[in-house]
Formats: sequence, C-alpha cells, structure tokens
Amino acid sequence: MSSMTMRITPATINKDTIAAISTPPGEGAIGIVRLSGPKAIDIVEHVFTSTRGRRLSSGSGRVFHGVIRDGDETLDEVLVHVMRAPHSYTREDVVEINGHGGAGPLQAMLELLLKHGARLAEPGEFTKRAFLNGRIDLVQAEAVIDRIRAQTHAALRAAESAAKGELSRAIYTLHDTLSGALARIEAAIDFPDDDLPELVDDALRGELEGCQARIAELLRTSETGRLVREGARVAIAGRPNVGKSSLFNALLRDTRAIVTAHPGTTRDLIEEVINIRGIPVRLSDTAGLRATEDEVEQAGIAVARDAFQSADAILFVLDAAHAPWTEDAEPAKELLERGAPFVLVLNKTDLHPGQETPRWAEQARVCVRVSAKTGEGLAALEDAIAGLLLGGAAVPVEQALVTRAHQRDSLRRAQDALARLLSHYGASPEFLSIDLREALTALGAITGETTPEDVLDRIFSSFCIGK
Repeated sequence: MSSMTMRITPATINKDTIAAISTPPGEGAIGIVRLSGPKAIDIVEHVFTSTRGRRLSSGSGRVFHGVIRDGDETLDEVLVHVMRAPHSYTREDVVEINGHGGAGPLQAMLELLLKHGARLAEPGEFTKRAFLNGRIDLVQAEAVIDRIRAQTHAALRAAESAAKGELSRAIYTLHDTLSGALARIEAAIDFPDDDLPELVDDALRGELEGCQARIAELLRTSETGRLVREGARVAIAGRPNVGKSSLFNALLRDTRAIVTAHPGTTRDLIEEVINIRGIPVRLSDTAGLRATEDEVEQAGIAVARDAFQSADAILFVLDAAHAPWTEDAEPAKELLERGAPFVLVLNKTDLHPGQETPRWAEQARVCVRVSAKTGEGLAALEDAIAGLLLGGAAVPVEQALVTRAHQRDSLRRAQDALARLLSHYGASPEFLSIDLREALTALGAITGETTPEDVLDRIFSSFCIGK
C-alpha cells in the first residue's frame, strides 16, 4: 500500500470515551487530564463552567477558560482545549483539561470525569486509537514512546525520523514492489494459456533481487538502531586498586564511586547512564577480580562476573605501575574468551608514562592509554567504546533505522521468504506466490497491517497511561 499509513479496520473498535492524567506524577505548574471518544465533549460540558458563558459543544472555539465543578464545589480553574474529530491525535473528539499540576486537583478531576461516564484509559490507549483509526502506523506509534524515553540527542533524532515515516516509507516501497510482483505471478496462474507476454521473467527477478538487497540494507542498521534506542551495557573490570572507580567517576564527570587506597573498596555493582557519542551507555563499576577469603568481597566478585556476561563491551583496566601485569593476565584472558568487545585501558599514565602493553594483551582489539586523574585519553577511550559498539559506523539517525527486535525479525522473515522464492525461481507460479505472500505478511507486521493482536497489546501496554 503506497499511502503513508495503512488503514486498520478491526471488527470492533472500542467506542468508550477514555480519560487519564497525561502529565507525570508529582507537583508542577500545569497538569493535564485528557479524554478521547464520542462523549468527550459532552462529559466535560457537564462539569465545566466557562468564564464567558460559552458552551464547549457550540463549535465556536477551541480553547475555553473557566472552572471544573463537582456540584457546588470548585475543583480547579482550568483551560479546556477541544479538538474535534477527525482533526485530533486519535481522530476522535479529544478534550484536554489544563489545570494546576499536583496529585490533588488532577485526581479529583479525573474521578469526576469517570463518574460522568468516562472510562480510565489503559496504558498507551490514546496512541493505540490513533493507530487503529489510521492516523499513524505501528512504526510511528512506537516512535511516540521512543521520544519519551530518549536519553540522548541521537536517540531523540532517531525517534523523530521514525515519527516522520522514514522507515515506514522504506517498508511501503518494498510492499508496493512485492505486491506488484504478486499481481504478475497471480496473473500467470489465472491465465496460463492466454496469449500474454511472459510475466515471470528476468525483469521481475531483478525487482525481487532489488527488494532483497534493500532488506539487507535495513537489517544492517538494526544493531545501531538497538544501541541508540535501548543503549549499551559497558562494564569496567580489572584487579583491585588499578583505578576502576576513578575511571568510572572520570567518565561520569562526577564523583559517584568511592575511591580509596584500600584494595576491595568496591563490593557491589555501581551503575550510571552516560552519553557516549549519541549512545546511552549503562556504565558499571565492579568489584576487583582477585582470590579472597572475604565473603562479602566474594559476593561482589560474583555480581561482577554476572555483569560481564551481559555486557556489550568490557573495559579491562591495568595500572601502568604494575608492568608486566602477570597477575592481570588470567582474569583478562577469561574475559576475552567471553567474546564481548574488549578495550584494554592502561590507567595512571600521568604517573608512569611510556609503558608498553603486555604481549598477552594483543588479543584485545583496542588499547587506550588514559589518566583518570587528569582526564588525558578519556576522549580517545570514548571514541574506542563507540567504535566497538557501532563497528566503526556513524549513527545514521536521519535515515530509515530498524530499532526494535520485532522489526528486525519481520525483515528477516521477509528476507528468508524472498531467498526461498529466488532459489526456485522458474518453478510453478503457485509455489512462488506462497513465498511472496509470506514476505508481504512479514513486512505488514512492521507497519501494523498484519501484526497479531497479542503483539499489538504487548507493544501498547509498554506505554504510560495517558499517552
């Protein structure tokens, strides 16, 4: 389908009028209660008194000043925004009540609206209605929550790209091409004996191979997309007193971990999120790796090993004063064998410049010399981390970017179906049509056209209530 949004028409669309508080909990200057549905204007009309005596249903305006009343009691002075269908976020009548931010007035207004016939919205139900009513597709719906949760500017730009439809357009273009190919194959099935030009020819094969190549291009963005949206886990490892906590604080540009000269100071996992070249990185400071009889320290080392298992990259820190680092070799070798990207960090170079890295460290893909104390080498270390995570690629947030596992898996299913089709190209058109329909179904699952309902429910349930 070539239109920007694929129309979804379920057998039944819930026509309840829903309501929810759309601003975060806590105190603030402004709080918003939102309603959507056929009775949204009517419900608010029953509890709102306009300063100028205007009625919300009059159609004479969009913003109204007044008060919300529960009988004779005034709950709050408010501004009411009326957005009539289909010119609203959900393509239904939407009313937003802007009152004073705070749990008291907002909760009181919400309960009053529920008493007058609204239903409490489920998580993500406003956006789900926008999707079901054809205003946005599934990629754009997921971009809504990605905007909210973006921790870096790159993540925000990636979400904006998805919201604008960059990935959707790529999927619709593929969908259109494959739909045209299916039409030709089905014509060959329906009219086998008619005097028609050859329909399943080399030109059609070329189009299908082009689609396969484009899918491969999109799949190559999936790891970068995952890192930008979800972030990466990077663990700092090494023996006690090599400067792991100092490096942790230096990368944070803040004092978060305790630093002492006493070995084994760090007993537990300390984590913070930092921005490294546009990637949200959950950085972990871990207990020093050594043999010890201390039960608490042993527990900390066990926690550290668990962190290494789940890490996307490991920074193994050496103290420049401890050359040739024979005691560091065994724990470093153990971590190298785990297969995670590995950066060897030679720390304290301000005190001991010119040290050569050990031969056993040649297995590490990158070695960076730093001083956590002075900050020397930190920029190079951040570049090395980003390079390992991204494989040397830049963050292509202005183009179509695959950011979610279900998008990647659907593209792989489409890719596999096309590979099967091309492997027996020239066989009976009936067989070709089976694989082509599977590829189309897989692509439709990305934009929402063929996404199973349980998957949709799972996606929208991850949203906050009120969005």
